[in-house]
Amino acid sequence: MMKRIITTAMTACLFTACGIYKPYTRPEVRTDDLYGAGYATADTASIADMGWRELFADRQLQRLIDTALVHNTDLQVARLRITEAEATLKAARLAYLPSFNLAPTGGASSFDGSKASWTYSVPVTASWEIDVFSRLTNAKRRSRAALLQSRAYRDAVQTQLIANVADYYYRLLSLDAQVAVTEQAVERYREQVRVMRALKAAGNANEAGIAQTEATLYAAETTLHDLQYSIRQTENSLALLLGDTPHTIERTTLATQSVPAELAVGIPLQLLSRRPDIRQNEQALVQAYYETAEARAALYPSLTLSGSAGWTNNAGAIVANPGKLLLLAAGSLLQPIFHAGQNRARVKIAKAQQEEARLAFQQALLNAGAEVNNALAQVQTARAKTEDRREQLRSLERAVESTQLLMRYGSTTYLEVLTAQQTLLSAQLSAISDRLSELQGVVSLYHALGGGQ
Repeated sequence: MMKRIITTAMTACLFTACGIYKPYTRPEVRTDDLYGAGYATADTASIADMGWRELFADRQLQRLIDTALVHNTDLQVARLRITEAEATLKAARLAYLPSFNLAPTGGASSFDGSKASWTYSVPVTASWEIDVFSRLTNAKRRSRAALLQSRAYRDAVQTQLIANVADYYYRLLSLDAQVAVTEQAVERYREQVRVMRALKAAGNANEAGIAQTEATLYAAETTLHDLQYSIRQTENSLALLLGDTPHTIERTTLATQSVPAELAVGIPLQLLSRRPDIRQNEQALVQAYYETAEARAALYPSLTLSGSAGWTNNAGAIVANPGKLLLLAAGSLLQPIFHAGQNRARVKIAKAQQEEARLAFQQALLNAGAEVNNALAQVQTARAKTEDRREQLRSLERAVESTQLLMRYGSTTYLEVLTAQQTLLSAQLSAISDRLSELQGVVSLYHALGGGQ
């Protein structure tokens, strides 16, 4: 009997080696013109190859990113998910091994007042499922895909975290710069109020001019309060990313920031291995693929070998006290009949979910291409405006000086002076916004290409 069971097991192992499924292969994806027709490239060099310390040279920003990578709660949760997936994969691998159980039993019995007799049984039972139709193999490969997906999720959280910290940091520097130019404008408006009062005393200005100039001063001071509130909000948001309570963020200045002049993006095909969210979507597709294979395997018979060995004195006449060794071996083949309809429905569900995962994978790749295109356009637009904005500021500074001199000598009105000053302030704020847009575009491009892992 045991010989037959062993022979059956060996035959089943041969079936297992063949399997009834094909390993996952990546579906065909198109990456032509993924970044847009204007950004075709054959160069594999990419700024995503740079470490984040190399890209973000500001020491204060580096300290903030280091802190976030240690204390951010979302990243800690992502790391714990990897631990869970590793345990699940280990359990799937152990499913190939036999299971053993110790099941001792005993009892006393007496018939018609006779002396009680003691019976016992101390067996060790074993059960081993032979993976004839690859059910266990599919489950193991699905668990492995889940582990790879959790690692990709961890990488996605990390790259997003680095990008968010850099983005908030640059926003703070931008707000600081806006405060500085607004404070300069406030000083100009205050000086203008003093000039207007002096001109009124000399009979060369009226109360309406003074009131208009004072109103402009108060509006600028109100803007300063708004900027300080925005700074506090941005600092609090950044502190949350650091896993800390609200506090003042140490920082440098916007003028000291530097980014690479050349922004290489590499070839679109690199996104498949570099972008963690794309890898995450593909591993979801892998899981769905093996879930479908596992559902198909449920349509076929399952073979289980079982046996027990131990001591007993409860085996009829063949065994008497104190007990003898008892061996038992058996094999069972289970073919689903009444549940076949449910299993076929499960296959249909799994196939639909697999198609959903494939479409999600395809859409993730398209989204990545659009993000790269948007980031490149943002940086290029900001840089294109730099020289024009610089010349605009020079012209407006001359206009402010000229109108102030002309008003003192009675050749122009206070409205022309206020207009020149307000236009200068608006252009200065726009220049700061352009610089922030360039820095944020570089951060977005770095993240869109999968940098920061």
